[in-house]
Amino acid sequence: MSNIFIQLLLIGLVSGVAGGMFGIGGGAIMIPAMVLIIGLDQKLATGTSVAAQILSIGILAALVYHHNGNLNIKYALIIAVGLIVGNFFGALFANQPFISTELMKKLYGIFVLMIGIRYLLSS
Repeated sequence: MSNIFIQLLLIGLVSGVAGGMFGIGGGAIMIPAMVLIIGLDQKLATGTSVAAQILSIGILAALVYHHNGNLNIKYALIIAVGLIVGNFFGALFANQPFISTELMKKLYGIFVLMIGIRYLLSS
């Protein structure tokens, strides 16, 4: 097996575990791993992350949570509508000519930092 195949498989595995545990994966794990470990461009990593999640977005994990009474289907469906619309507009914005890879990295870093600070300061 090639090195890139193993790296991508491990990125998917770690992201899947984090997704199943915390509901995260794409933005928090897959994208930084593809940029920092594999060396992909920020926009390419983002697009690849979105595409990888289309088929595997967590159906098996959702079934486990549903089985254990930890899933509100109504809320999930409402959020899914927002995700569809939000992903579309986010992708349109990110792919504008004036949005460079460097700006995407900075915006992403600010986003993750703000979430981290919020989690660290909340009780």
